[in-house]
Amino acid sequence: MGSMRTYGDACAAAHALDLVGERWALLVVRELLLGPKRFSDLRNGLPNAGPNRLSQRLRELEETGIVRRRKLGPPARSWVYELTDWGRQLQPVLVHLGRWGRHSPFRDLEADISVDALMLALHGDFDPAAAGGLAAAYVLVFGDDHVTVRVADGHIDITRGEPSAPDATITTDTRTFAAVLTRKRALEEAVHAGDLAVSGDVTVVERLLGSFPRPETAEAPKT
Repeated sequence: MGSMRTYGDACAAAHALDLVGERWALLVVRELLLGPKRFSDLRNGLPNAGPNRLSQRLRELEETGIVRRRKLGPPARSWVYELTDWGRQLQPVLVHLGRWGRHSPFRDLEADISVDALMLALHGDFDPAAAGGLAAAYVLVFGDDHVTVRVADGHIDITRGEPSAPDATITTDTRTFAAVLTRKRALEEAVHAGDLAVSGDVTVVERLLGSFPRPETAEAPKT
């Protein structure tokens, strides 16, 4: 582990925090859950991390076997970072951490959010009972980033890329999608304002959004 700081505690939870508890480490993992990324892509997803801090975290995650770096074949031939098999096992940790954090009375829903963070929220907040037998495929378009969301048999599956014949395509930005998802804005209002466009079956889009009920907020301490 090199010079990485440690709690010096034999507890497995303490050791896990030795590995991924430094600032930005778990968010690097979050950004890689849907597949490999170049350093520039990671910078786009974590703009507040700073290039030196991000490089440091990537080195540490490589040293501990959570992330690896490899060169893509032609025609790209660029270097990317990806999670190892062990690193991918952190996905349920991040999902449950997100579920817990969504009850916070202090969360700033107006802050920036990356595509990968939004997709983690979809994975964590999906409620099969609220979906009510929904079976559909969607493409979410955020600029050059295209993500496929499939819902069937009470499960949600999220991958990068797009299917050949989606039931609906949603084109928007992350802030608008987050606002619609959290009920801060109505779908119809976002469409009317030109901040979100839907092609295909609008009904299945409404049903998708209805599959993510809002959690109750924890009580804030009295001052």
